[in-house]
Amino acid sequence: MANLIFELVLTLLVILAASELFTNALEHLGERLRISEGVTGSLFAAVGTALPETIVPILAIFAGTSNPEVNEEVGVGAILGAPLMLSTLSLCLMTLAVLRRRGLSGRIEPEHSGFVRDMNFFLFAFFLAAAAMFVPRQTHYVRAGIGALLVTMYFVYILLTVRASDKLVEEGHGTRAHQRVFLSRIGMPESLLTTLVQLAIGLAALIFGAKGFIDGVEGVSDLLGISPLLLSLLIVPIATELPEKVNSILWIRRGKDTLAVGNITGAMVFQGTLLPAIGIMLTPWEPRREVLSGIVITLLAAAWLRLNAGARGLRVWVLLANGVLYTIYLAWSLRG
Repeated sequence: MANLIFELVLTLLVILAASELFTNALEHLGERLRISEGVTGSLFAAVGTALPETIVPILAIFAGTSNPEVNEEVGVGAILGAPLMLSTLSLCLMTLAVLRRRGLSGRIEPEHSGFVRDMNFFLFAFFLAAAAMFVPRQTHYVRAGIGALLVTMYFVYILLTVRASDKLVEEGHGTRAHQRVFLSRIGMPESLLTTLVQLAIGLAALIFGAKGFIDGVEGVSDLLGISPLLLSLLIVPIATELPEKVNSILWIRRGKDTLAVGNITGAMVFQGTLLPAIGIMLTPWEPRREVLSGIVITLLAAAWLRLNAGARGLRVWVLLANGVLYTIYLAWSLRG
């Protein structure tokens, strides 16, 4: 047990250091490319830091254990657990990092149009993915059509986000770096190549750290006797979402609300479209009790954010309420 705890602490430190490298390089890349914070946060950061939780269900489905049923449970749980964690606990933890500074009645102020776009795409896609659970497995063409639609939606989302970038930069929402590239401090030139090298190092370290953390969490869960589905719904996402949590906390504490929130909401869109498409086409994708309760909480959390998305952002207490939704889900799941 002591070895497992040491592994968890060590990999957490790796993730923290990697997040600093990654966010610093990403800010410089966004500034050099003259793109908006929305593109940097919702696309570059979101997809990059979503890799650990993306890898888990894919590996579980294609190269898991010798038990196909366990592989499918882990895959489905990891696919659905990630958006649940992002829309509830991740946003809550990010907000707690600035609670003292901004107060309960203060605001988190991401760029409005980008935030609304993220929420609209996620809500529609995730509702569609949930509806697919009630489509009989025998109707393969219907399931394949829903999966294809979800994939198409993500590429439309990319197109719209990139298209909005130029106007947002003109309005003052361009990505800005406020520190030198870290690698330039050890003698490397402050260039695009140095930025890309640091970005690659940071991303690789994030994935390595997240993988080590996942292994440690799985070891603890084995000792506690947690089922594969519950593990993938509750435990694994806590580990795999660490890069998003840490990156968003770093950005929100520096006053970069669009980057901080977009890092999470952009990952929600990514994981609410492409990953459910894989689940729909390659797993039973059935409406079990644990799964349905997680879907309901996720949709409630996203709808709550969308309804409270004003032109001046969201109140701090609104985002903290999403953490309460996660607590409700946790109590419900562990009840039985």
